[in-house]
Amino acid sequence: MKLFSWRFIRVWQRDRDVFLKLWHSEAPGFVAEPIIILLAMGTGLGAYVGLVDGQKYIEFIVPGIIASYAMFSASFECTYGSFVRMEFQRTFDAIIATPLNVEDVIAGEIFWGATRSFMTGTAILIVASAFGLVHSLWALIIPPLAFLEGLMFASIAMLITSFAPSIYSFNYYFTLVVTPMFFFSGVFFPLSSFPEIVQTMSWVVPLTPVVHLTRALVSGQFSLPLLLALTLIIVLTVAFFLTSLTTMKRRLTA
Repeated sequence: MKLFSWRFIRVWQRDRDVFLKLWHSEAPGFVAEPIIILLAMGTGLGAYVGLVDGQKYIEFIVPGIIASYAMFSASFECTYGSFVRMEFQRTFDAIIATPLNVEDVIAGEIFWGATRSFMTGTAILIVASAFGLVHSLWALIIPPLAFLEGLMFASIAMLITSFAPSIYSFNYYFTLVVTPMFFFSGVFFPLSSFPEIVQTMSWVVPLTPVVHLTRALVSGQFSLPLLLALTLIIVLTVAFFLTSLTTMKRRLTA
């Protein structure tokens, strides 16, 4: 399998330039919505919930909100966004006609999806810090972690895109995969509150280790299992990245 070249940055730059022209219509949805959920759940439901793992409820959900919306950013960008560029705008075909190859196009898309995760995670972190909900300098590592998370979920999204027959197919992915991860990865409730079978299944999904790592960085409390969580994220990122390169190339060159 052929890997991508440094030219992938040109695809990344193209997506960045388009975003900078349209940011006022795209950014609010990925920044305002998590902030609204954070405040609504944290102050509304939090008024009826006691301490969770020794924290106020709003402090408990901050890391999960950061991780989950970083996931949403990369997932939307590399499903709906990439599909539109591939099938409707024919941007991929135009780029492949240049010295760039298919792998460069896919890598550029994935790295741009990771950049969107980085931006979303950083924005929510800044807001949470302004509200006094972040208590450790280790939280400065969250933006790079959000980028790594973005690489993972953008790679998964590109894999889904490579098989999607129509843009409506993504409804199944978000309804049956992304949304359950949002609710069963420890974002709003400790995994220990779920039945044992749900706890076990939760560690199979990619969002769970990211939530646990983000929560550790926000609180500054670390344990050995977090190294296993980081290893799992890296392994899944590499596996899905390489797989998506193969399946997307097959689709674009068929």
